[in-house]
Amino acid sequence: MKLRNTALALTAAGLISGCATAPDRKPGDPFEPVNRAIFTFNDGVDRYIAVPVAKGYQKVTPQPLRTAVSNFFSNLGDLTNAANALLQLKITDATEDIMRFAFNSVFGIGGLLDWATPAGLPKHHQDFGLTLGHWGIPSGPYLVLPLFGPSTVRDSMGLVVDVKFNPLNYVEPATRNPLYVLQFVSTRSDLLGATSLLEQAALDKYSFVRDAYVQQRLARLRGTSNNPAPLPEYDDHGDTGPAAAPAAGAPAGGVPNYSDPGDVGETPNGAAGTGGAAKGAPGALPNYNDPGESAPAPNGASGGATRAPGGDLPNYADPGDSGAGATPAAPAAPASSPQ
Repeated sequence: MKLRNTALALTAAGLISGCATAPDRKPGDPFEPVNRAIFTFNDGVDRYIAVPVAKGYQKVTPQPLRTAVSNFFSNLGDLTNAANALLQLKITDATEDIMRFAFNSVFGIGGLLDWATPAGLPKHHQDFGLTLGHWGIPSGPYLVLPLFGPSTVRDSMGLVVDVKFNPLNYVEPATRNPLYVLQFVSTRSDLLGATSLLEQAALDKYSFVRDAYVQQRLARLRGTSNNPAPLPEYDDHGDTGPAAAPAAGAPAGGVPNYSDPGDVGETPNGAAGTGGAAKGAPGALPNYNDPGESAPAPNGASGGATRAPGGDLPNYADPGDSGAGATPAAPAAPASSPQ
């Protein structure tokens, strides 16, 4: 009986601990168990098939040729970007995307060279999922699609439209299918560095990819990735302009004026703020006279002190002195000795 109770207690403890260590579900990811299973399948396909093929592609293909292949597919993507920008009423972005496609197709040998970016035409990233989000369609729960990777309910519907209207779909199957394979290998080759970073930094790869995907889609929906805010201006506000004259005695170049506010002007003979400056003269020191001095004493004596030129000294006379020039008291006579 005791053995059975002990076994039941251990089993219950194991079930409770297993439930406690299960991954917590986020509010935006109600399908997390299924998503994790599909993520594990995609990760296995990527690790044992896609990554070796991408590494072999890097070894046998020179860097200039790999860049040309990436530019070719990026140039085709500008048509999709332009169409979605028009659906979002972003006329400026749509115009730039069309100009990019025309410029690179003509001067870039069918898009193999990217001359539009150095020419000042920015690259935009739009898809039908972002178009739906632009018009207020919520993203819905997070989804992991087999082979396609992270997505949402809204983005998965947008993916169907993007694949349907991909320019490669209007090419003959004999040419279209190899181009699809080349596009996948080229894209995976460009992301090999990100995979190494993910392996080193992420404790939970699933959560890391999910959070990164959601934040990236929010940034693109708000337009922060396409139009970064300008850097703040740190110019000196003391410089009012090139025509501003420098302060007197300061070198040219608009150096700020750090002169003493007490100096109202230049003193005679080029001396400013000297101790012997006359009272009231330009550039004289501030008036620090003692407030107790109401008027000069008779006969030019103030508290036994003579009046100094350029300002009276403070009166530090003993309060016991009843008047000016009082003579000190005579010393007391010595006491008479006892008879």
